Amino acid sequence: MDDKQSVRVTILSRPYTLRVAGDPREVQAVADSVNDLMLSIADRMPDADSTRIAVLACLHLADRLRSLERQIETKRGVDPQLVEQLIAAVEGAV
Repeated sequence: MDDKQSVRVTILSRPYTLRVAGDPREVQAVADSVNDLMLSIADRMPDADSTRIAVLACLHLADRLRSLERQIETKRGVDPQLVEQLIAAVEGAV
């Protein structure tokens, strides 16, 4: 059974119809974010074609993803026992 819904989004003035299994509002929000990013790039590079704008947007998003992955890895590296000790110390001070 196909429970996917069609969602119509617009990115750089081009309409796209996407089939999604999740929340259509979430897909629309993501598309709006991508559109905003690409429009921002296009404003700074008025002579760039849509392919160049899309590649630059992908590089920007990939950089953000790697940064978040590094932050997660850093937090995973924290000693859980130390965290518990700090929590106990803060609770004891209150």
